[in-house]
Amino acid sequence: MVVWMLHYNWSVAVAIGFIALAGVATETGVVMLIYLDHAWEARMARSATPDLRELYAAIVEGAVERVRPKMMTVTAIMAGLLPILWGTETGASTMKRIAAPMVGGMISSTLLTLIVIPAVYSLWKEYQLARARAVSPMSAVVPRSTDIKTHFADNSAAPPRST
Repeated sequence: MVVWMLHYNWSVAVAIGFIALAGVATETGVVMLIYLDHAWEARMARSATPDLRELYAAIVEGAVERVRPKMMTVTAIMAGLLPILWGTETGASTMKRIAAPMVGGMISSTLLTLIVIPAVYSLWKEYQLARARAVSPMSAVVPRSTDIKTHFADNSAAPPRST
C-alpha cells in the first residue's frame, strides 16, 4: 500500500523490502503459534476433557500474551524505518524503496499476527476436537501423540473396523 501511495515501481530494492518484511512477518507468526500452542497444552493438562470453551480461553490467553511484544516489535521497526522514508541524502531514493514495503507491511503483519492467525488456529483445533469426538465419542480429547496405536492402546475407543 505504501509502495503504491509513493508511486514506486517494482524494482530490486522494493523486492528486497518485501523479502525482509516476509521474514519479520513469518517470525512473528511462528512466535504467535508457539504462544497459542503453549496455552492450549497447559489447558489440556489441567482438563480431563478439553472442550471448545477451554480452546477459546487458551486462544485468548495465548494471543493476549503476544500483544505487547508484537506492538513493541512494530514500534521499533517503524521508528527505525520512518526516518529513512523522510531522508533526502545520497542513496535515499534506494533506501526509501526498501523501507516502504516494510512500513506498510508491518501494519498488515500486525493484523495478521493478532487477528488472523488466532482465528485460523481456532478453526484448526475445532476441527481436531470434532474429529476426536467422531472417532471416540466417549473421550473427546485430542490425541497428544501422532501415533494412533498409542491413542487406541486399550481398544475401547478404537474406531469401528470396516469389513
